[in-house]
Amino acid sequence: MRILLSNDDSVFAKGINVLFNALNEKHDVTVIAPDRNCSGASNALSLHQPLRIQQLDNGFYSVNGTPSDCVHVGVNSFMDDEPELVVSGINHGANLGDDVIYSGTVAAATEGRYMGLPAIAVSLTNHEGNHFETAAQVVLDIIDKLQQHPLEANQILNVNVPDVPYNSLNGIKVTRQGRRHRAEGMVKTKDPFGRTIFWYGPAGAEQDASEGTDFHAIANNYCSVTPLDVDMTAHNSLETMKNWLDK
Repeated sequence: MRILLSNDDSVFAKGINVLFNALNEKHDVTVIAPDRNCSGASNALSLHQPLRIQQLDNGFYSVNGTPSDCVHVGVNSFMDDEPELVVSGINHGANLGDDVIYSGTVAAATEGRYMGLPAIAVSLTNHEGNHFETAAQVVLDIIDKLQQHPLEANQILNVNVPDVPYNSLNGIKVTRQGRRHRAEGMVKTKDPFGRTIFWYGPAGAEQDASEGTDFHAIANNYCSVTPLDVDMTAHNSLETMKNWLDK
């Protein structure tokens, strides 16, 4: 299978290197990823600067843009043969619950789906990452199953994997997104020149981590697989809104 592999932690990150080595044993993999860490970039596109692609010594391609840029330029212009699957990761740290709104990892997968391709985003729940090979094996397992059970046309998979040896996983659970409390306040401080600056504070604590959520699966040592719909229409509200707008 032809796979476009990207991420948001940069082309130099350990996670993408481990995943490439695992996927490349069975598949034809092209790596196109940002030249720097783009965590939190969400679905941003570089509309006000040209994109440049540079091939590194290891064969990976580095782009001076966002995760979405990497997938878009790869599928739409750069690759000679269109990939059959887009994989994004392995992210250094979880993308659970509300995190998916901000995640560049998830955004790269979403861009793949916007380009008409099935897509998987995968994250390891520990930022330091001791067992990236576990997440890589989970991705291989899922790809094998996807070849028999294709994704819905408007969906991607958001996969989160505990940072444990593969044989220590309790299994895989299909989950829904949990929810976090409101994020903590920003940190106000001064730069070396005495000017006021702000840093983002910690993410909010878990609000809905009940059974069935991605948070609950990870807390119980399961791999979480959440199907995400890229059509953000609130379909259940269409008729109600039509009624009150027509009055």
